[in-house]
Formats: sequence, C-alpha cells, structure tokens
Amino acid sequence: MTTDAEAEAFLDQDLSALDPAQFRPLNWEAFPKTARINMRLPEPLMEALKARAAKRGIPYQRLIREVLEREVGRM
Repeated sequence: MTTDAEAEAFLDQDLSALDPAQFRPLNWEAFPKTARINMRLPEPLMEALKARAAKRGIPYQRLIREVLEREVGRM
C-alpha cells in the first residue's frame, strides 16, 4: 500500500480470513533518516559498537539503529 486511501480500503473489508503469515515486519531502514539524536556514551561502549559493526561490515550508526529497532519491536 502506498496511500492512505489504499490502507483505508484494505481495513474496510472483512479481514477474518486473512492469513497474517503473508505480512512482513516493518523495515525501518527503508525510511528516510531525518531525525537526529545526540547522546554521550562511555568510550569503551562506543569502541565495542564500532568493533561489532566493523565485524558485520556495516556503519556503527546502522548497528545502533538496529538495536533501537529491535527494542522498539518488543514493546
């Protein structure tokens, strides 16, 4: 769905026979990065984040976003 109208039309139908297995989890990485945060971290934590990200071959900011997404998904 790409518009509010499409989403509303979808929700207006009988969803009782809908198979939830067809849906995928939301991928926040696809959204534009427009909000900023600024926080202080202990240097050893920052170095650990950078090392873990380097091991996975991703920027450390992406690793931080993934951790935040995982935690928000638990809510």
